[in-house]
Amino acid sequence: MNFGEIAKTELHLHLEGAAPPTFIRWLAQEKNVSMDGVFDENGAYVWTTFVEFLATYERACEVLKTPEDFGRLVSAVLEEQARHGVVYTEHFLAPDFCGGGDLGAWKEYLAAMVEAAEASPVEARFISTCVRHMGPEQAKTTAKISAETAGGLLTGFGMGGDESQYSASDFTYAFDIAREAGLGLTSHAGEIEGPNSVAETLDALRPSRIGHGVRSIEDPALVARLANEGVVLEVCPGSNISLNVFPDLKAHSITALRDSGVQVTVSTDDPPYFHTDMTAEYKGLSEQLGWTQEDFDAINQTAMKAAFCDEATRSKLMAMFNGA
Repeated sequence: MNFGEIAKTELHLHLEGAAPPTFIRWLAQEKNVSMDGVFDENGAYVWTTFVEFLATYERACEVLKTPEDFGRLVSAVLEEQARHGVVYTEHFLAPDFCGGGDLGAWKEYLAAMVEAAEASPVEARFISTCVRHMGPEQAKTTAKISAETAGGLLTGFGMGGDESQYSASDFTYAFDIAREAGLGLTSHAGEIEGPNSVAETLDALRPSRIGHGVRSIEDPALVARLANEGVVLEVCPGSNISLNVFPDLKAHSITALRDSGVQVTVSTDDPPYFHTDMTAEYKGLSEQLGWTQEDFDAINQTAMKAAFCDEATRSKLMAMFNGA
């Protein structure tokens, strides 16, 4: 099986976290910004602990300043995804880092990213995200400017950031704004924090998808709830292993969740930081867990059913995973 050529969907990808190291180095040289300590001798991002990961991530983002920078970043990321067979993707965008929460500035950034995405052969949609540890008031601002610009390629709203900060219920108002604007909803939970964070997120925010959610396996009642309610998990195995949520792929919860009737998809999260890509994810699932083409078709059908896109796009791409 040629894992790179398999058609794939990817729902959980942070745009800045997917920045190819070569792109960041090139942009840094163009802007004459020092990247000392960001890359190792092989050109890969340097980090060991989670704190170091965040520090390197923030350093790399220092060169991303203008709408043009983000437009070029979208092009670079989509080109990389296309190399690994991705035909449909959704990128997490943070308005806090694209204009500082100002509506006018956000519109300029968004326009540049949309223009880049429309020029790519990969079908792309964007999910505007609030940053949990920035607090609920900032999340309201993010939700309001997301609602103002909803439509076109901006089809979703979500929340990332430190799962341990605040309660999910603190963000109910922000999610209600986004829901009213017709945006699809997702939120990170159950990765660093345990299954309670998933249950609280479902109760308070009512998203159709959960980012990660892999620690749900620790609570059988929650697993049953996820299966019964049809909540889709955006699972990122390589990321989870790199961040020590699981020691290795064979210990990962994805198989147990799927066997319990939970709908799962596969993504890479922040691929160059975790030394992964969609080809590597599929290769690992096949060689270590015995997944087949039928399994890959199934998770891609799940992903397209859960995708925040129009029905014409959904139908067209679903056909790719039905043998049509």
